[in-house]
Amino acid sequence: MKVLILGSGVIGVTSAYYLARAGHEVTVVDRQPEPALETSFANAGEVSPGYSSPWAGPGVPVKAIKWLLMKHGPLVIRPKLDPVMWVWLSKMLRNCTSARYAVNKSRMIPIAEYSRDCLRDLRRDIGIQYDERSQGTLQLFRHQAQLDGTGEDIAVLKQYGVPFEVLSREGCIAVEPALAAVKEKFAGGLRLPQDETGDCHMFTQALAKHAEALGVRFMFNTGIDRIVTDGARVSGVVTSAGSLQADAYVLALGSWSSRLVAPLGISLPVYPVKGYSITVPIKDASGAPESTVMDESYKVAITRLGNRIRVGGTAEISGYSSQLYDARRATLDHSLTDLFPRGGDLSKATFWSGLRPMTPDGPPVIGPTQYGNLHLNTGHGTLGWTMSCGSGRVLADMLSGRKPEVDVSALTVDRYKYRFG
Repeated sequence: MKVLILGSGVIGVTSAYYLARAGHEVTVVDRQPEPALETSFANAGEVSPGYSSPWAGPGVPVKAIKWLLMKHGPLVIRPKLDPVMWVWLSKMLRNCTSARYAVNKSRMIPIAEYSRDCLRDLRRDIGIQYDERSQGTLQLFRHQAQLDGTGEDIAVLKQYGVPFEVLSREGCIAVEPALAAVKEKFAGGLRLPQDETGDCHMFTQALAKHAEALGVRFMFNTGIDRIVTDGARVSGVVTSAGSLQADAYVLALGSWSSRLVAPLGISLPVYPVKGYSITVPIKDASGAPESTVMDESYKVAITRLGNRIRVGGTAEISGYSSQLYDARRATLDHSLTDLFPRGGDLSKATFWSGLRPMTPDGPPVIGPTQYGNLHLNTGHGTLGWTMSCGSGRVLADMLSGRKPEVDVSALTVDRYKYRFG
């Protein structure tokens, strides 16, 4: 088939690669001049299926109040006169129950685990490099109460067979030696040894070249105006380069996806939640992290990417604004200098923000719509990098008439027809 993919972030490019590998004629359209310049550009760098959990969970509403009052809190809400924002927030709150958390997490873990395995296969098959490391993730607890409260998380990890290690202060230092210099600042940690790290932007750009070698055509600097339908099917997409037609269409526009399909009568509750990062050159390798350290108190991830340190965090609900706020950078600076004071040169740091496409329940939206030739691959939130290869592979299988190797039947947009949120 001829397949038109809207969006060249990590989700769009992995979809293009797997579709081309399956023999389809693929075109990718994006307003940017090259791949992965928006949400995929400078994320935290984690490939973390072990941490694939909904943000909406029991206790989150109470925690949110505390976070909003913290100087370096992980949550920021900038209220707007936007009914879409408030409806999305209300749906998220509806999912903050133990029962819904369990269901939503059960939908996220399989695609995340499958995606990590697809990424490993990809490294083996094409030798792609992206400053990757396979040294696990360490969730660091500054307070003993945090460490004592990991029982529910550990029970979930056991349920899904995810390997883990509960580490003392000395155990944390054994896997992250630089923490020895600040050992009085934490009590212990939870390590997921199968998690990986890597530069999502570097990966996406490299994979786009492999996709081009398979015949994928990229149309950059091309604005996407609207989708045109004819009855029960999409008949074309109007762009700044004219109207484009294909046999099948894949929407992978992240936070912008819901706006494009709303005129078609598709209710897609994907809303942007802004994240921030700084990228810092390593000054002293012995004082830098070996892999990823999650600073649980501030919800900040500190990741080693080659000769750089990526520090990412914050959930800011402020609509589609990409404005950078110094207070958010201060949180990232604080977490890095507090735990790895010798690691990076902050005077040479670059500051970035990106819009994570979040669903109110947590799982992404993958699969068909009410229009027979329009498929969605969006709503991955903070886990787009983690779930990208699996999502692209699953979508390629669907469009090729093959049964996906992992069950994603509960990830379609139809799930929002039957319950609120």
